[in-house]
Amino acid sequence: MTAATTAELRARRDDAADADLVELRLDSVADPSAAGALAGRRTRVIVTCRPPSEGGGFRGSEEERRRILSDALALGADYVDVEWRAGLDDLVARTSGRRIILSMHDFAGVPADLADRVRAMRATGAEIVKAAVLARGLSDCIPLRDLAHSAGRGGDFIPIAMGPAGVVTRVLAARFNAPWTYAGALGEIGQLTAASLLRDYHFRSLTESTELYGVVGGSVSHSVSPAMHNAAFRAAHFDAVYLPLPVADADDFVAFGRAFNIGGASVTIPHKVTLFDRVDEAYAVARRIGAINTIRVADGRWIGGNTDANGFLQPLTSRVPLKGLRAAVLGAGGAARAVIVALASTGCNVRVHARNRAQAEAISILTPIEVGAWPPPKGSWDLLVNTTPLGMYPHVDETPLPASELTGKWVYDLVYNPPQTRLMREAADAGCQTIGGLDMLVGQAQEQFQWWTGTKPIGGVMREAALKRLAEFARDEHYVV
Repeated sequence: MTAATTAELRARRDDAADADLVELRLDSVADPSAAGALAGRRTRVIVTCRPPSEGGGFRGSEEERRRILSDALALGADYVDVEWRAGLDDLVARTSGRRIILSMHDFAGVPADLADRVRAMRATGAEIVKAAVLARGLSDCIPLRDLAHSAGRGGDFIPIAMGPAGVVTRVLAARFNAPWTYAGALGEIGQLTAASLLRDYHFRSLTESTELYGVVGGSVSHSVSPAMHNAAFRAAHFDAVYLPLPVADADDFVAFGRAFNIGGASVTIPHKVTLFDRVDEAYAVARRIGAINTIRVADGRWIGGNTDANGFLQPLTSRVPLKGLRAAVLGAGGAARAVIVALASTGCNVRVHARNRAQAEAISILTPIEVGAWPPPKGSWDLLVNTTPLGMYPHVDETPLPASELTGKWVYDLVYNPPQTRLMREAADAGCQTIGGLDMLVGQAQEQFQWWTGTKPIGGVMREAALKRLAEFARDEHYVV
């Protein structure tokens, strides 16, 4: 909890209904007082007063900071957080380490001597040792996991990987033998709110044996896949959790996934092709497409599949007479590969259009199709399919084609966030019938869930969760759907 004044900090402390333990950041208030922060408390608290050198905001003297933390101990704070290299060893000695959280923060990355630092911190006798480091990739979570397990005991070490790539350390604290996890509003360092931990990830029910799944991509913070799959796991009573997994590259995910024994993953932009080459086996449809959107782990073997083609066709076949139709596909990535194979299987006359003609020609070998000019000439298509990310949040004002080029009958935009893209709005204004990407998203996700679990998701659960999450994005980010 942070606040402008101690009085406001007390009020926020008492409103924290979801928390078992509240950290009171006295370095955030203008009038820091341990007595004021602890007055009338009804919940367990940690008192922290961090200097700027440790990422905090306390501007007073070290003598004043020492007094505040000392007062907090004397007044019965459950814990005080003391920085390892701040010269406050006397506070540790005074209590023989009890009620002391000894912490270190590295905002540059994972230090090469992390294990030595943690060993030295533990040697002080502090009751809890916390190490927070910046994760530049998922694989940076591995040394934290190894440190947590090497101690052979749980409950005294809190490893935190800061940044979006460190979400697994926060949600799956049980896998790291941590006594608690931290929630908050500091999204820039990867914090999740208490409401998100409890509502979206069902934190209190997660254990060491909870199976791990996730969506792998370059930027997945606004993916609705975690909402869909976690809702489906919950409804089906599966002990599993699904996380956003932003990766640095394919090697980063492979190292992470194998170290954490991941059960499976959804794969999205830009790794549908790069991870195709990293699985142990690929199913026939994935081999034909040359890209995967799903990984399933069976007996330690990574199997790649592709549910995009079926997911793409599900909302299309009931609305559009496809045989002989002229279809123009925009883009030449992994999604375009699946769309081209799917459309060609229905008897469409397919052309692929991309700004990079060489990429379009590379995927034209998948099935007999033409490579067309960019942009598609007016009057050259009946069905237009956008497989590019143009128009996806946060770039909601972008569109792959200007309104004047929308001369066909149907427009299918695979972008689902926002549900109504600029391309779809302008296509509707031009008299086209439109299909959004949400139908495809739900269709391919349902097939993924069944492949992973052997069970169909309960009807409607995934769509309802996706719509709810998209509505939350729209409200929080103030854009129109």
